[in-house]
Amino acid sequence: LKLCRAEACQSMGADGLGAHACTKLGIGWGETTFDGRVTLDPVYCLGLCATAPSAMMDGKPVGRLNEARLDRMIEAAL
Repeated sequence: LKLCRAEACQSMGADGLGAHACTKLGIGWGETTFDGRVTLDPVYCLGLCATAPSAMMDGKPVGRLNEARLDRMIEAAL
């Protein structure tokens, strides 16, 4: 799971989403869940600024991310 940390995404709530992801996964930035299924990586621009905040999961870009959508992505990965 790559969460964008660039300015456009930050301005649209990426910091809160990052904190939420860390809590939900029980890991910090750059760490992998105990089962090896999800690694949480910060990235600094996915080129989806118009749909911030953005992420990428398994090579698939996701825009207009919110906590509910992030939760669904994480649950699908676990």
